[in-house]
Amino acid sequence: MLNFIKKQAALLWAKKSVRKAEEFKNNAEKNQEQLLLSLIKHAEKTLFGRTHQFEEIKSVEDFQNRVPVSDYEDLKPYIEKVKKGQRNILWTETPEYFAKTSGTTSGAKYIPISKEGMPYQIAGAQSALFHYIAKKGNADSVNGKMIFLQGSPELEEVYGIKTGRLSGIVAHHIPNYLQKNRLPSWETNMIDDWETKVEKIVEETEKENMTLISGIPPWLIMYFEKLIEKNGKKIKQIFPNLQLIVTGGVNYEPYRDKMEELLGGSVDIIQTFPASEGFFAFQDDYTKEGLLLLTNHGIFYEFIPLEEYGKPNAKRLTLKDVELNKDYALILTTNSGLWAYSIGDVVRFIDKNPHRILVSGRTKHFTSAFGEHVIAYEVEEAMKAALEKYPAQITEFHLAPQVNPEEGLPYHEWFIEFEKEPENIDSFRTELDNQLRKRNTYYDDLISGNILQKLHISKLKKNAFQEYAKSEGKLGGQNKIPRLANDRKIADLLEIYKF
Repeated sequence: MLNFIKKQAALLWAKKSVRKAEEFKNNAEKNQEQLLLSLIKHAEKTLFGRTHQFEEIKSVEDFQNRVPVSDYEDLKPYIEKVKKGQRNILWTETPEYFAKTSGTTSGAKYIPISKEGMPYQIAGAQSALFHYIAKKGNADSVNGKMIFLQGSPELEEVYGIKTGRLSGIVAHHIPNYLQKNRLPSWETNMIDDWETKVEKIVEETEKENMTLISGIPPWLIMYFEKLIEKNGKKIKQIFPNLQLIVTGGVNYEPYRDKMEELLGGSVDIIQTFPASEGFFAFQDDYTKEGLLLLTNHGIFYEFIPLEEYGKPNAKRLTLKDVELNKDYALILTTNSGLWAYSIGDVVRFIDKNPHRILVSGRTKHFTSAFGEHVIAYEVEEAMKAALEKYPAQITEFHLAPQVNPEEGLPYHEWFIEFEKEPENIDSFRTELDNQLRKRNTYYDDLISGNILQKLHISKLKKNAFQEYAKSEGKLGGQNKIPRLANDRKIADLLEIYKF
């Protein structure tokens, strides 16, 4: 009886959430400008607001004229003041949290999350689940056990501000109605070493009635493989009531075949787009491609055409200006005090009614050693198309330019860890190259003009990418290995895993 009541309540909440979402879907463009002006008004007396004359900003155009696009290095002087407990710097109060992320040039980054911003992180995840329940028409998943593969919830304090990985921070805000169903245990979640943690998670979950599992694809695969190795069964045999996998962080499509093979049965998938800076989008219809952009979650969005990103006077577009199937660098202004902040993600719109996006890459993750500017979406789609023609199973891959080969023309080198190789690797290589040429005209011109030779495939040993991640201290959690690069830093480290 209790389970029935719980399911019915979940269905009611789900339908209410979907109805509420219709309001912002229909008024997104208008509401975005109103949101920006309200954020500016709120922060008018902050140090950042006074420096950029917020009191004189009356429109989006005024904002764009006064507030340049920034990255973490630009905001770092302000954040250092915030870290020391100073108020009214980027936002009116000190943040409730710092989400600590690994940086490159900046070292560790401390992304502020305000008391106004934190509820939207939780609401985004809840909305994703409620939309799924409403679309599915049942709430069976709420009565089983749920697992969230995430970083440690242990938080440190930086001048009194609680600080940790986003997934660890979110663990402190799991709603009460999910706590009893949630796995793994708090003690297991606190384990830092990822391999030890996954082994313990396997122990705690293998005999449970798991109905919902959440995490980023590479680490879900690692968890599933350990379960299968220990039990000798596919995941749907171990967890026959598993209904839903919630994933995010990276594009799911390149992992789909591998996941389906491990699952061994039908499981619904919903993709989300969370980050330390905010919860941006989720798949509101699990049967269709695309993520619903959350335009009412305390974030004002701007979009710079990717070909202009980084150039002086690059266009800064708003929702009303964007075009379908074009790549844009995502720029954020948030209710946690980030102003015209370049998050580093690239998106493309596949629908404007409502606004649905795909995450197509990273502004810093591309290959353009020869002027081709190949992005993640293009290589992932090329790989997907090649696999359709020449079936194989891919664990992971990385593309890097080979500018100075020992002989012959330069080329793109694809480091691929195959779970199962295609029957004809040469035909697969040719098809992969042709598919990339179809998607990137600059690359096609370089091949046609004999500037580059056809791509090379370097096969890697089993678990190569896991071993690489472990060696770099990036195994597990929300860590992701770039699919492509404009140099050979990762490629050189992968050399030792070649067959």
